[in-house]
Amino acid sequence: MPVAMGFVRQLSGTIVKDPDEQAQSAIGRVFELFERKRTINGVLVELVSQQIQMPHRVAGGLNKGDLVWRRPNRATLSNLLHNPVYAGAYAYGRRPTDPRKKIPGRPSTGRTVAGINDWEVLIKDHHPGYISWAQYERNVRQLQANTAQALGAARKGAALLSGLLICGRCGLRMAPHYSSQMGQYRYSCDRMKIDYAEAACQSLSGLSLDDYVTAQIFKALQPAALEISMAAAEGQAIERQKQVKYWLQRLERAHIDTERAARQYHAVEPENRLVARTLERKWEETMNTELELKAQYEHYLLGQPTVLSEEERLAIQHLAQDIPSLWEAETTTAMDRQTIVRQLVERILVTVIGDTEKVQTEIHWHGGQLTHAWLDRPVAKLEQLAGYQAMMSRVKELQSQTCTPSQIAEKLNTEGWKPPKRRQTFNATMVRCLLNRQGIRIGTQKQQHTANIPREADEWTLTALANELKMPEPTLYSWIKKGQVRARQIKVDSRSFWIITANQQELAELRKLRTVKRTWLKPVAEPIQ
Repeated sequence: MPVAMGFVRQLSGTIVKDPDEQAQSAIGRVFELFERKRTINGVLVELVSQQIQMPHRVAGGLNKGDLVWRRPNRATLSNLLHNPVYAGAYAYGRRPTDPRKKIPGRPSTGRTVAGINDWEVLIKDHHPGYISWAQYERNVRQLQANTAQALGAARKGAALLSGLLICGRCGLRMAPHYSSQMGQYRYSCDRMKIDYAEAACQSLSGLSLDDYVTAQIFKALQPAALEISMAAAEGQAIERQKQVKYWLQRLERAHIDTERAARQYHAVEPENRLVARTLERKWEETMNTELELKAQYEHYLLGQPTVLSEEERLAIQHLAQDIPSLWEAETTTAMDRQTIVRQLVERILVTVIGDTEKVQTEIHWHGGQLTHAWLDRPVAKLEQLAGYQAMMSRVKELQSQTCTPSQIAEKLNTEGWKPPKRRQTFNATMVRCLLNRQGIRIGTQKQQHTANIPREADEWTLTALANELKMPEPTLYSWIKKGQVRARQIKVDSRSFWIITANQQELAELRKLRTVKRTWLKPVAEPIQ
């Protein structure tokens, strides 16, 4: 069989690394980048940005064995990372043929992918490798984790736990769903809904869960802050040295090609003009290529110094010791945060208790440790709160003690009661709404003034209809703006009020609309004209 890229077969049949240093450097660079980027696409983007090409030996023809350089591509990198030959192992039977899948007349069909334990032959330490066997196994596990059937690769979306969340009810994976509002997203378990048209299992706001996991990540990383800073500074310096080394190898190769073309031109007989002109053009082309490469190298050096300055080292150490600042830095992308979480967390089980705000979480860390916690998620209605009845009783009790709405709100916040959404604390207006639900009317001067507003039959003020429907006034106001209710605006004593028209049938429809759960739809791309 032909040897893989980066290797050559000697006359004795022994497989050794390609003797060209630049070829070895390019192959080794792929594995180094995969250790940091964790995805094939990340490696490909970095290779292209650094202008690193892949070495290929010509298989046949007059130039058999010559080294040519081609731009990297996804298929080449995938084959390179999956091939055990780079770990110094000889393997046979990685892609056996299944007779049931063969297509008559097509001999190359029917190939399947076998696991390591199913290979017919595996000889470790068969020849010099670019990586160790342990690193090869890590790479294979990472490639498997990047597939859609596993965790999936880190994405650009803001959802921190994409691919890590497991539904505590059915055991299936939960997926992020992004809202049209900037920065809003939810984690939903709707696999059975998609596959079998069943009801959605559970969902919760992504921000509250991500904030909790982020806090746990900070706790896990805090003891290693100093080690992180030193490793970051050292790693950055080594990374720059490797890039400079590769540029110098490219320059050396370009200079060798130029000198070879010059020797060929000077070696030809002067009277043989037909050959001399061709060799002269080749010499000029190689000189131009070398000059262009030198200009690119100088431009690279101007944009990125080869060594870290003392100020850069101090900045890295300061950021690493202040992990939250590093986490929120503009240069830290969503994919970077997802990658960090995946290095520490194996999976997270989430269970929403009924339809309430209570969420049970169970973080499974790499290494076997578990972290259990109870979280509160935002919910749509007060009735969904687990302690709704107890909270209403407490509000009524405080009101009977002649407490003002502001005092009641302060006591509720002190005792740990929380609203269902939008806010983390109660205020006087929200307390009045709670009292109105129990038939206790304590309004502001403006709300008391609404009793004198002239109204026709089946007309309601915004406050009155919100109390009738047992819903927040801001939600009802949004329905007015969306045209879901009939409303007009009037002025009484220089104050503006909304008057809503709703008969008994329309009230029933509004109550039904109130019970409809919101759906989080993915944006549909416009068709290409």
